[in-house]
Amino acid sequence: MKFIISGVAVYSDGAMLSRCVEVNGDNVTLLPADYTPTSDAEVFFLPHHTIFPGFVDVHVHLREPGFSYKETMTTGTNAAARGGFTTVCSMPNLNPVPDSLCNLRQQQELIQDNAAVRVLPYASITVGQKGEGLADMAALAPHVVAFSDDGKGVQDEGMMRAAMTEAARLGKVIVAHCEDEELLHGGYIHDGEYARTHGHGGISSESEWRQLERDLRLVRETGCAYHVCHISAKESVELIRSAKTEGLDVTCEVTPHHLLLCDQDLQECGNYKMNPPLRAKEDRQALIDGCLDGTIDMIATDHAPHSAEEKSRGLAGSAFGIVGLETCFPLMYTHLVQTGIMPLERLVEMMTTAPAERFGLTPAGGHGNPPLQGDFSVWDLGAEYAIDPAEFVSMGKSMPFEGWQVRERCVMTVVGGEIVWRDE
Repeated sequence: MKFIISGVAVYSDGAMLSRCVEVNGDNVTLLPADYTPTSDAEVFFLPHHTIFPGFVDVHVHLREPGFSYKETMTTGTNAAARGGFTTVCSMPNLNPVPDSLCNLRQQQELIQDNAAVRVLPYASITVGQKGEGLADMAALAPHVVAFSDDGKGVQDEGMMRAAMTEAARLGKVIVAHCEDEELLHGGYIHDGEYARTHGHGGISSESEWRQLERDLRLVRETGCAYHVCHISAKESVELIRSAKTEGLDVTCEVTPHHLLLCDQDLQECGNYKMNPPLRAKEDRQALIDGCLDGTIDMIATDHAPHSAEEKSRGLAGSAFGIVGLETCFPLMYTHLVQTGIMPLERLVEMMTTAPAERFGLTPAGGHGNPPLQGDFSVWDLGAEYAIDPAEFVSMGKSMPFEGWQVRERCVMTVVGGEIVWRDE
């Protein structure tokens, strides 16, 4: 497919330059702004729009196989495309769990047949994500982006040590959901002021940072490449900062909701229930500081769709998880960049090059299809509107940002030179 986008600004090396862009498959050419398009190419004239590199989300729940009543490969990847994401990494909370090549094959077939964007699957660390025995890591390694038991922390230290040792041998990253189950005590929101004043069960920050502390000790021992999912606590930020100073091969991610909300924003509604929970105001500030100083490497949505019924049971009874693929960049740009909290260059880095480099998603990464070549999205940065979940492509509609004002709308997403999303 050959086409030209005219009248746009192209984000390049931290600057927005007026360009005419010719796309011919994976070959993307920046032409002079006054270039006259040839007659053999379809032309899109998009004045006052901006092209960004394709966004990468390393933490997405696409729910297939096993839970298609929550999301399908088609709806989840179309939601990603609508949000400007061209590459997503699919978590292994599935049925069957991708703990063997046989089980992984079912997901690979769905990806091949139905995915609108590039989807790189995770394999589980342990069989069935039960923490009792290692998955077939050697057989799975060439076919997956990394290993994770996301949704559960690996409770047994010996099991995590064995997993890290094998991952180091295979040259793969261990991606950890840090949660010490002995410290949960039946909680379901942050153990803070809101929980105490409203009679809810609290989850302590220690349940996160205590297991992170253990894992960092194992990283020193094994030399494993290690990535931490959705950090939420100020103690976790400090532990990762110290680990990086020490020279450990450690990275981490943070979600938009943990950057924009704290437990003071909670309401008696399942839209505010996620794991890890929204923590205290000082935790939120520590996360922002960690993004700005490089301690936190990337932004990931933890897009976790559920049915409306599963999210209708209040804070105590609703399922953990909210959606975020379609709102991530608009929320981050409006409420962090335009408010002067974060430079645009840092936001783009956290959503493109940082995740791509960590997980080997560049052409040298060995995944066959270079995720950042011919992949980009086009945005109208002046389109002010209120977030309305009824407009989402995702089957999941639950999230705490309904009605929030944003100023950015994705009008086109291109993957491998093919238009996969277009806002008419």
